[in-house]
Amino acid sequence: MPRILVTRKEHFNAAHKMFRPDWPKEKNEAVFGKCANENWHGHNYDLFVTVEGTPHPDTGYVIDLKDLSKLLKEKVVERLDHKNINIDVPFMQGILASTEHLALAIWDQIESEIPKMGDCRLHSLKLYETERNFVELRA
Repeated sequence: MPRILVTRKEHFNAAHKMFRPDWPKEKNEAVFGKCANENWHGHNYDLFVTVEGTPHPDTGYVIDLKDLSKLLKEKVVERLDHKNINIDVPFMQGILASTEHLALAIWDQIESEIPKMGDCRLHSLKLYETERNFVELRA
């Protein structure tokens, strides 16, 4: 039987600053540009989480999307929404707050929880920082 992909979209707003404290201000500005703004800047992030699996014979679901939504809200959205990624988010402490690192950290927050919800696994994650810039991770 072919495996089926099911995707849930969530949204959150968060601020961050791209900077390395071990670099001088000029180098941070040269490398990170506007993202090194001393007063931070924010994004309206869109998160797409795709689960791969086989539909359960009783429900026809690969994963109950209500359960996936609840997981994403608890492990990701509530921890990031209207927060400063550099300061307020424990799972990002000490990590340069790039979208790439944020996507990897989100993956780590949810990957082990997905198989508990059925015959499925985390297949991919897309994190849109803007409508034109996004990161994609795949298993």
